[in-house]
Amino acid sequence: MASDSIATAGARRPGRAWRLRIALALVVWTAASAEAQPAYPNRPVRIIVPYGPGGVADVTMRLIADKLAQKLGQQFIVDNRPGAGGIVAAKAAAQAAPDGYVLHLTSNGTAISTALFRQLPYDVLRDFTPITITAWFDLIIATKASGPLQTVADILNAARQSPGKLNFGTIAPGSTQNLSAELFKSMAGIDVAILTYRTTPELVAGLMRGDVQVGFEYYAGLSAPVSSGQLKAVATTGSTRTRALPAVPTVRESGLPAYVVESWNALSGPGGMPEDIVRFLNRAVNDVLNLPEVKEKAMLNGMEVRGTTPEEMQSRMEADIAKWTAVIEKAGIERQ
Repeated sequence: MASDSIATAGARRPGRAWRLRIALALVVWTAASAEAQPAYPNRPVRIIVPYGPGGVADVTMRLIADKLAQKLGQQFIVDNRPGAGGIVAAKAAAQAAPDGYVLHLTSNGTAISTALFRQLPYDVLRDFTPITITAWFDLIIATKASGPLQTVADILNAARQSPGKLNFGTIAPGSTQNLSAELFKSMAGIDVAILTYRTTPELVAGLMRGDVQVGFEYYAGLSAPVSSGQLKAVATTGSTRTRALPAVPTVRESGLPAYVVESWNALSGPGGMPEDIVRFLNRAVNDVLNLPEVKEKAMLNGMEVRGTTPEEMQSRMEADIAKWTAVIEKAGIERQ
């Protein structure tokens, strides 16, 4: 009986090898759990947006932020900081800790500012970590619907037959719209004046009065007068037709095959962000961009949501800096 009791007690007590197996299994399980549930993000993430609330870029980024919050279980808060051509927002983001908790809505406008300003309080290529481009959007070239300029060919013919007689209209000197008009003028080899307005409604009024005959603006700014028949969208500026206006040809199709202007918005972080956080965010944002609801709402604003790799975003930024630097120099626009 005594020996039976001792044997039973020994059977109940796990041996050393068994305890080691249990410990190893716990280590593996803990590591797997940590990989499945990364520490980032474990508190709210702030996205600094260099525009005021209500604009197309702001609305689209808020949609993306909401979907990221649902997916990752943490708040993604849009922090609007307009002013100084985006420099205020970019400086704040560049100076933040590179831990993934402060992000920045970067854009082709960031590339233009690098080309336009002599000195900035940051280096766009060094002080930011690219994550992904989030949205692409073209400009519309518009004319008065009842006027004689119904196609790009009409515009080119009129400009060549009467040099110096046509006026192009845009907003804000040095804006993407303004530089797109300068690029069109340069590539077409035509003599036209380019007038700038403070706001899009003022540009529309100028087109309707005939002060300018051709306008360059984003879809969101011209969708109402185009839809109502006041203005005619004669072309879009992208490499392919925009989904919002599938019947409208591109400039490439209409006589200037090398002319392409595609604006974009993107997410970046401060320089030096850890690679694992960058890749994690890239996957998460690209997943969100593929949601049908996000695609549909973006299209209503004339935008196509489509992600990239961080490397592709960096290459696009470098290419746009070179492109717009050349446009600014050729147009004789004074660097600020």
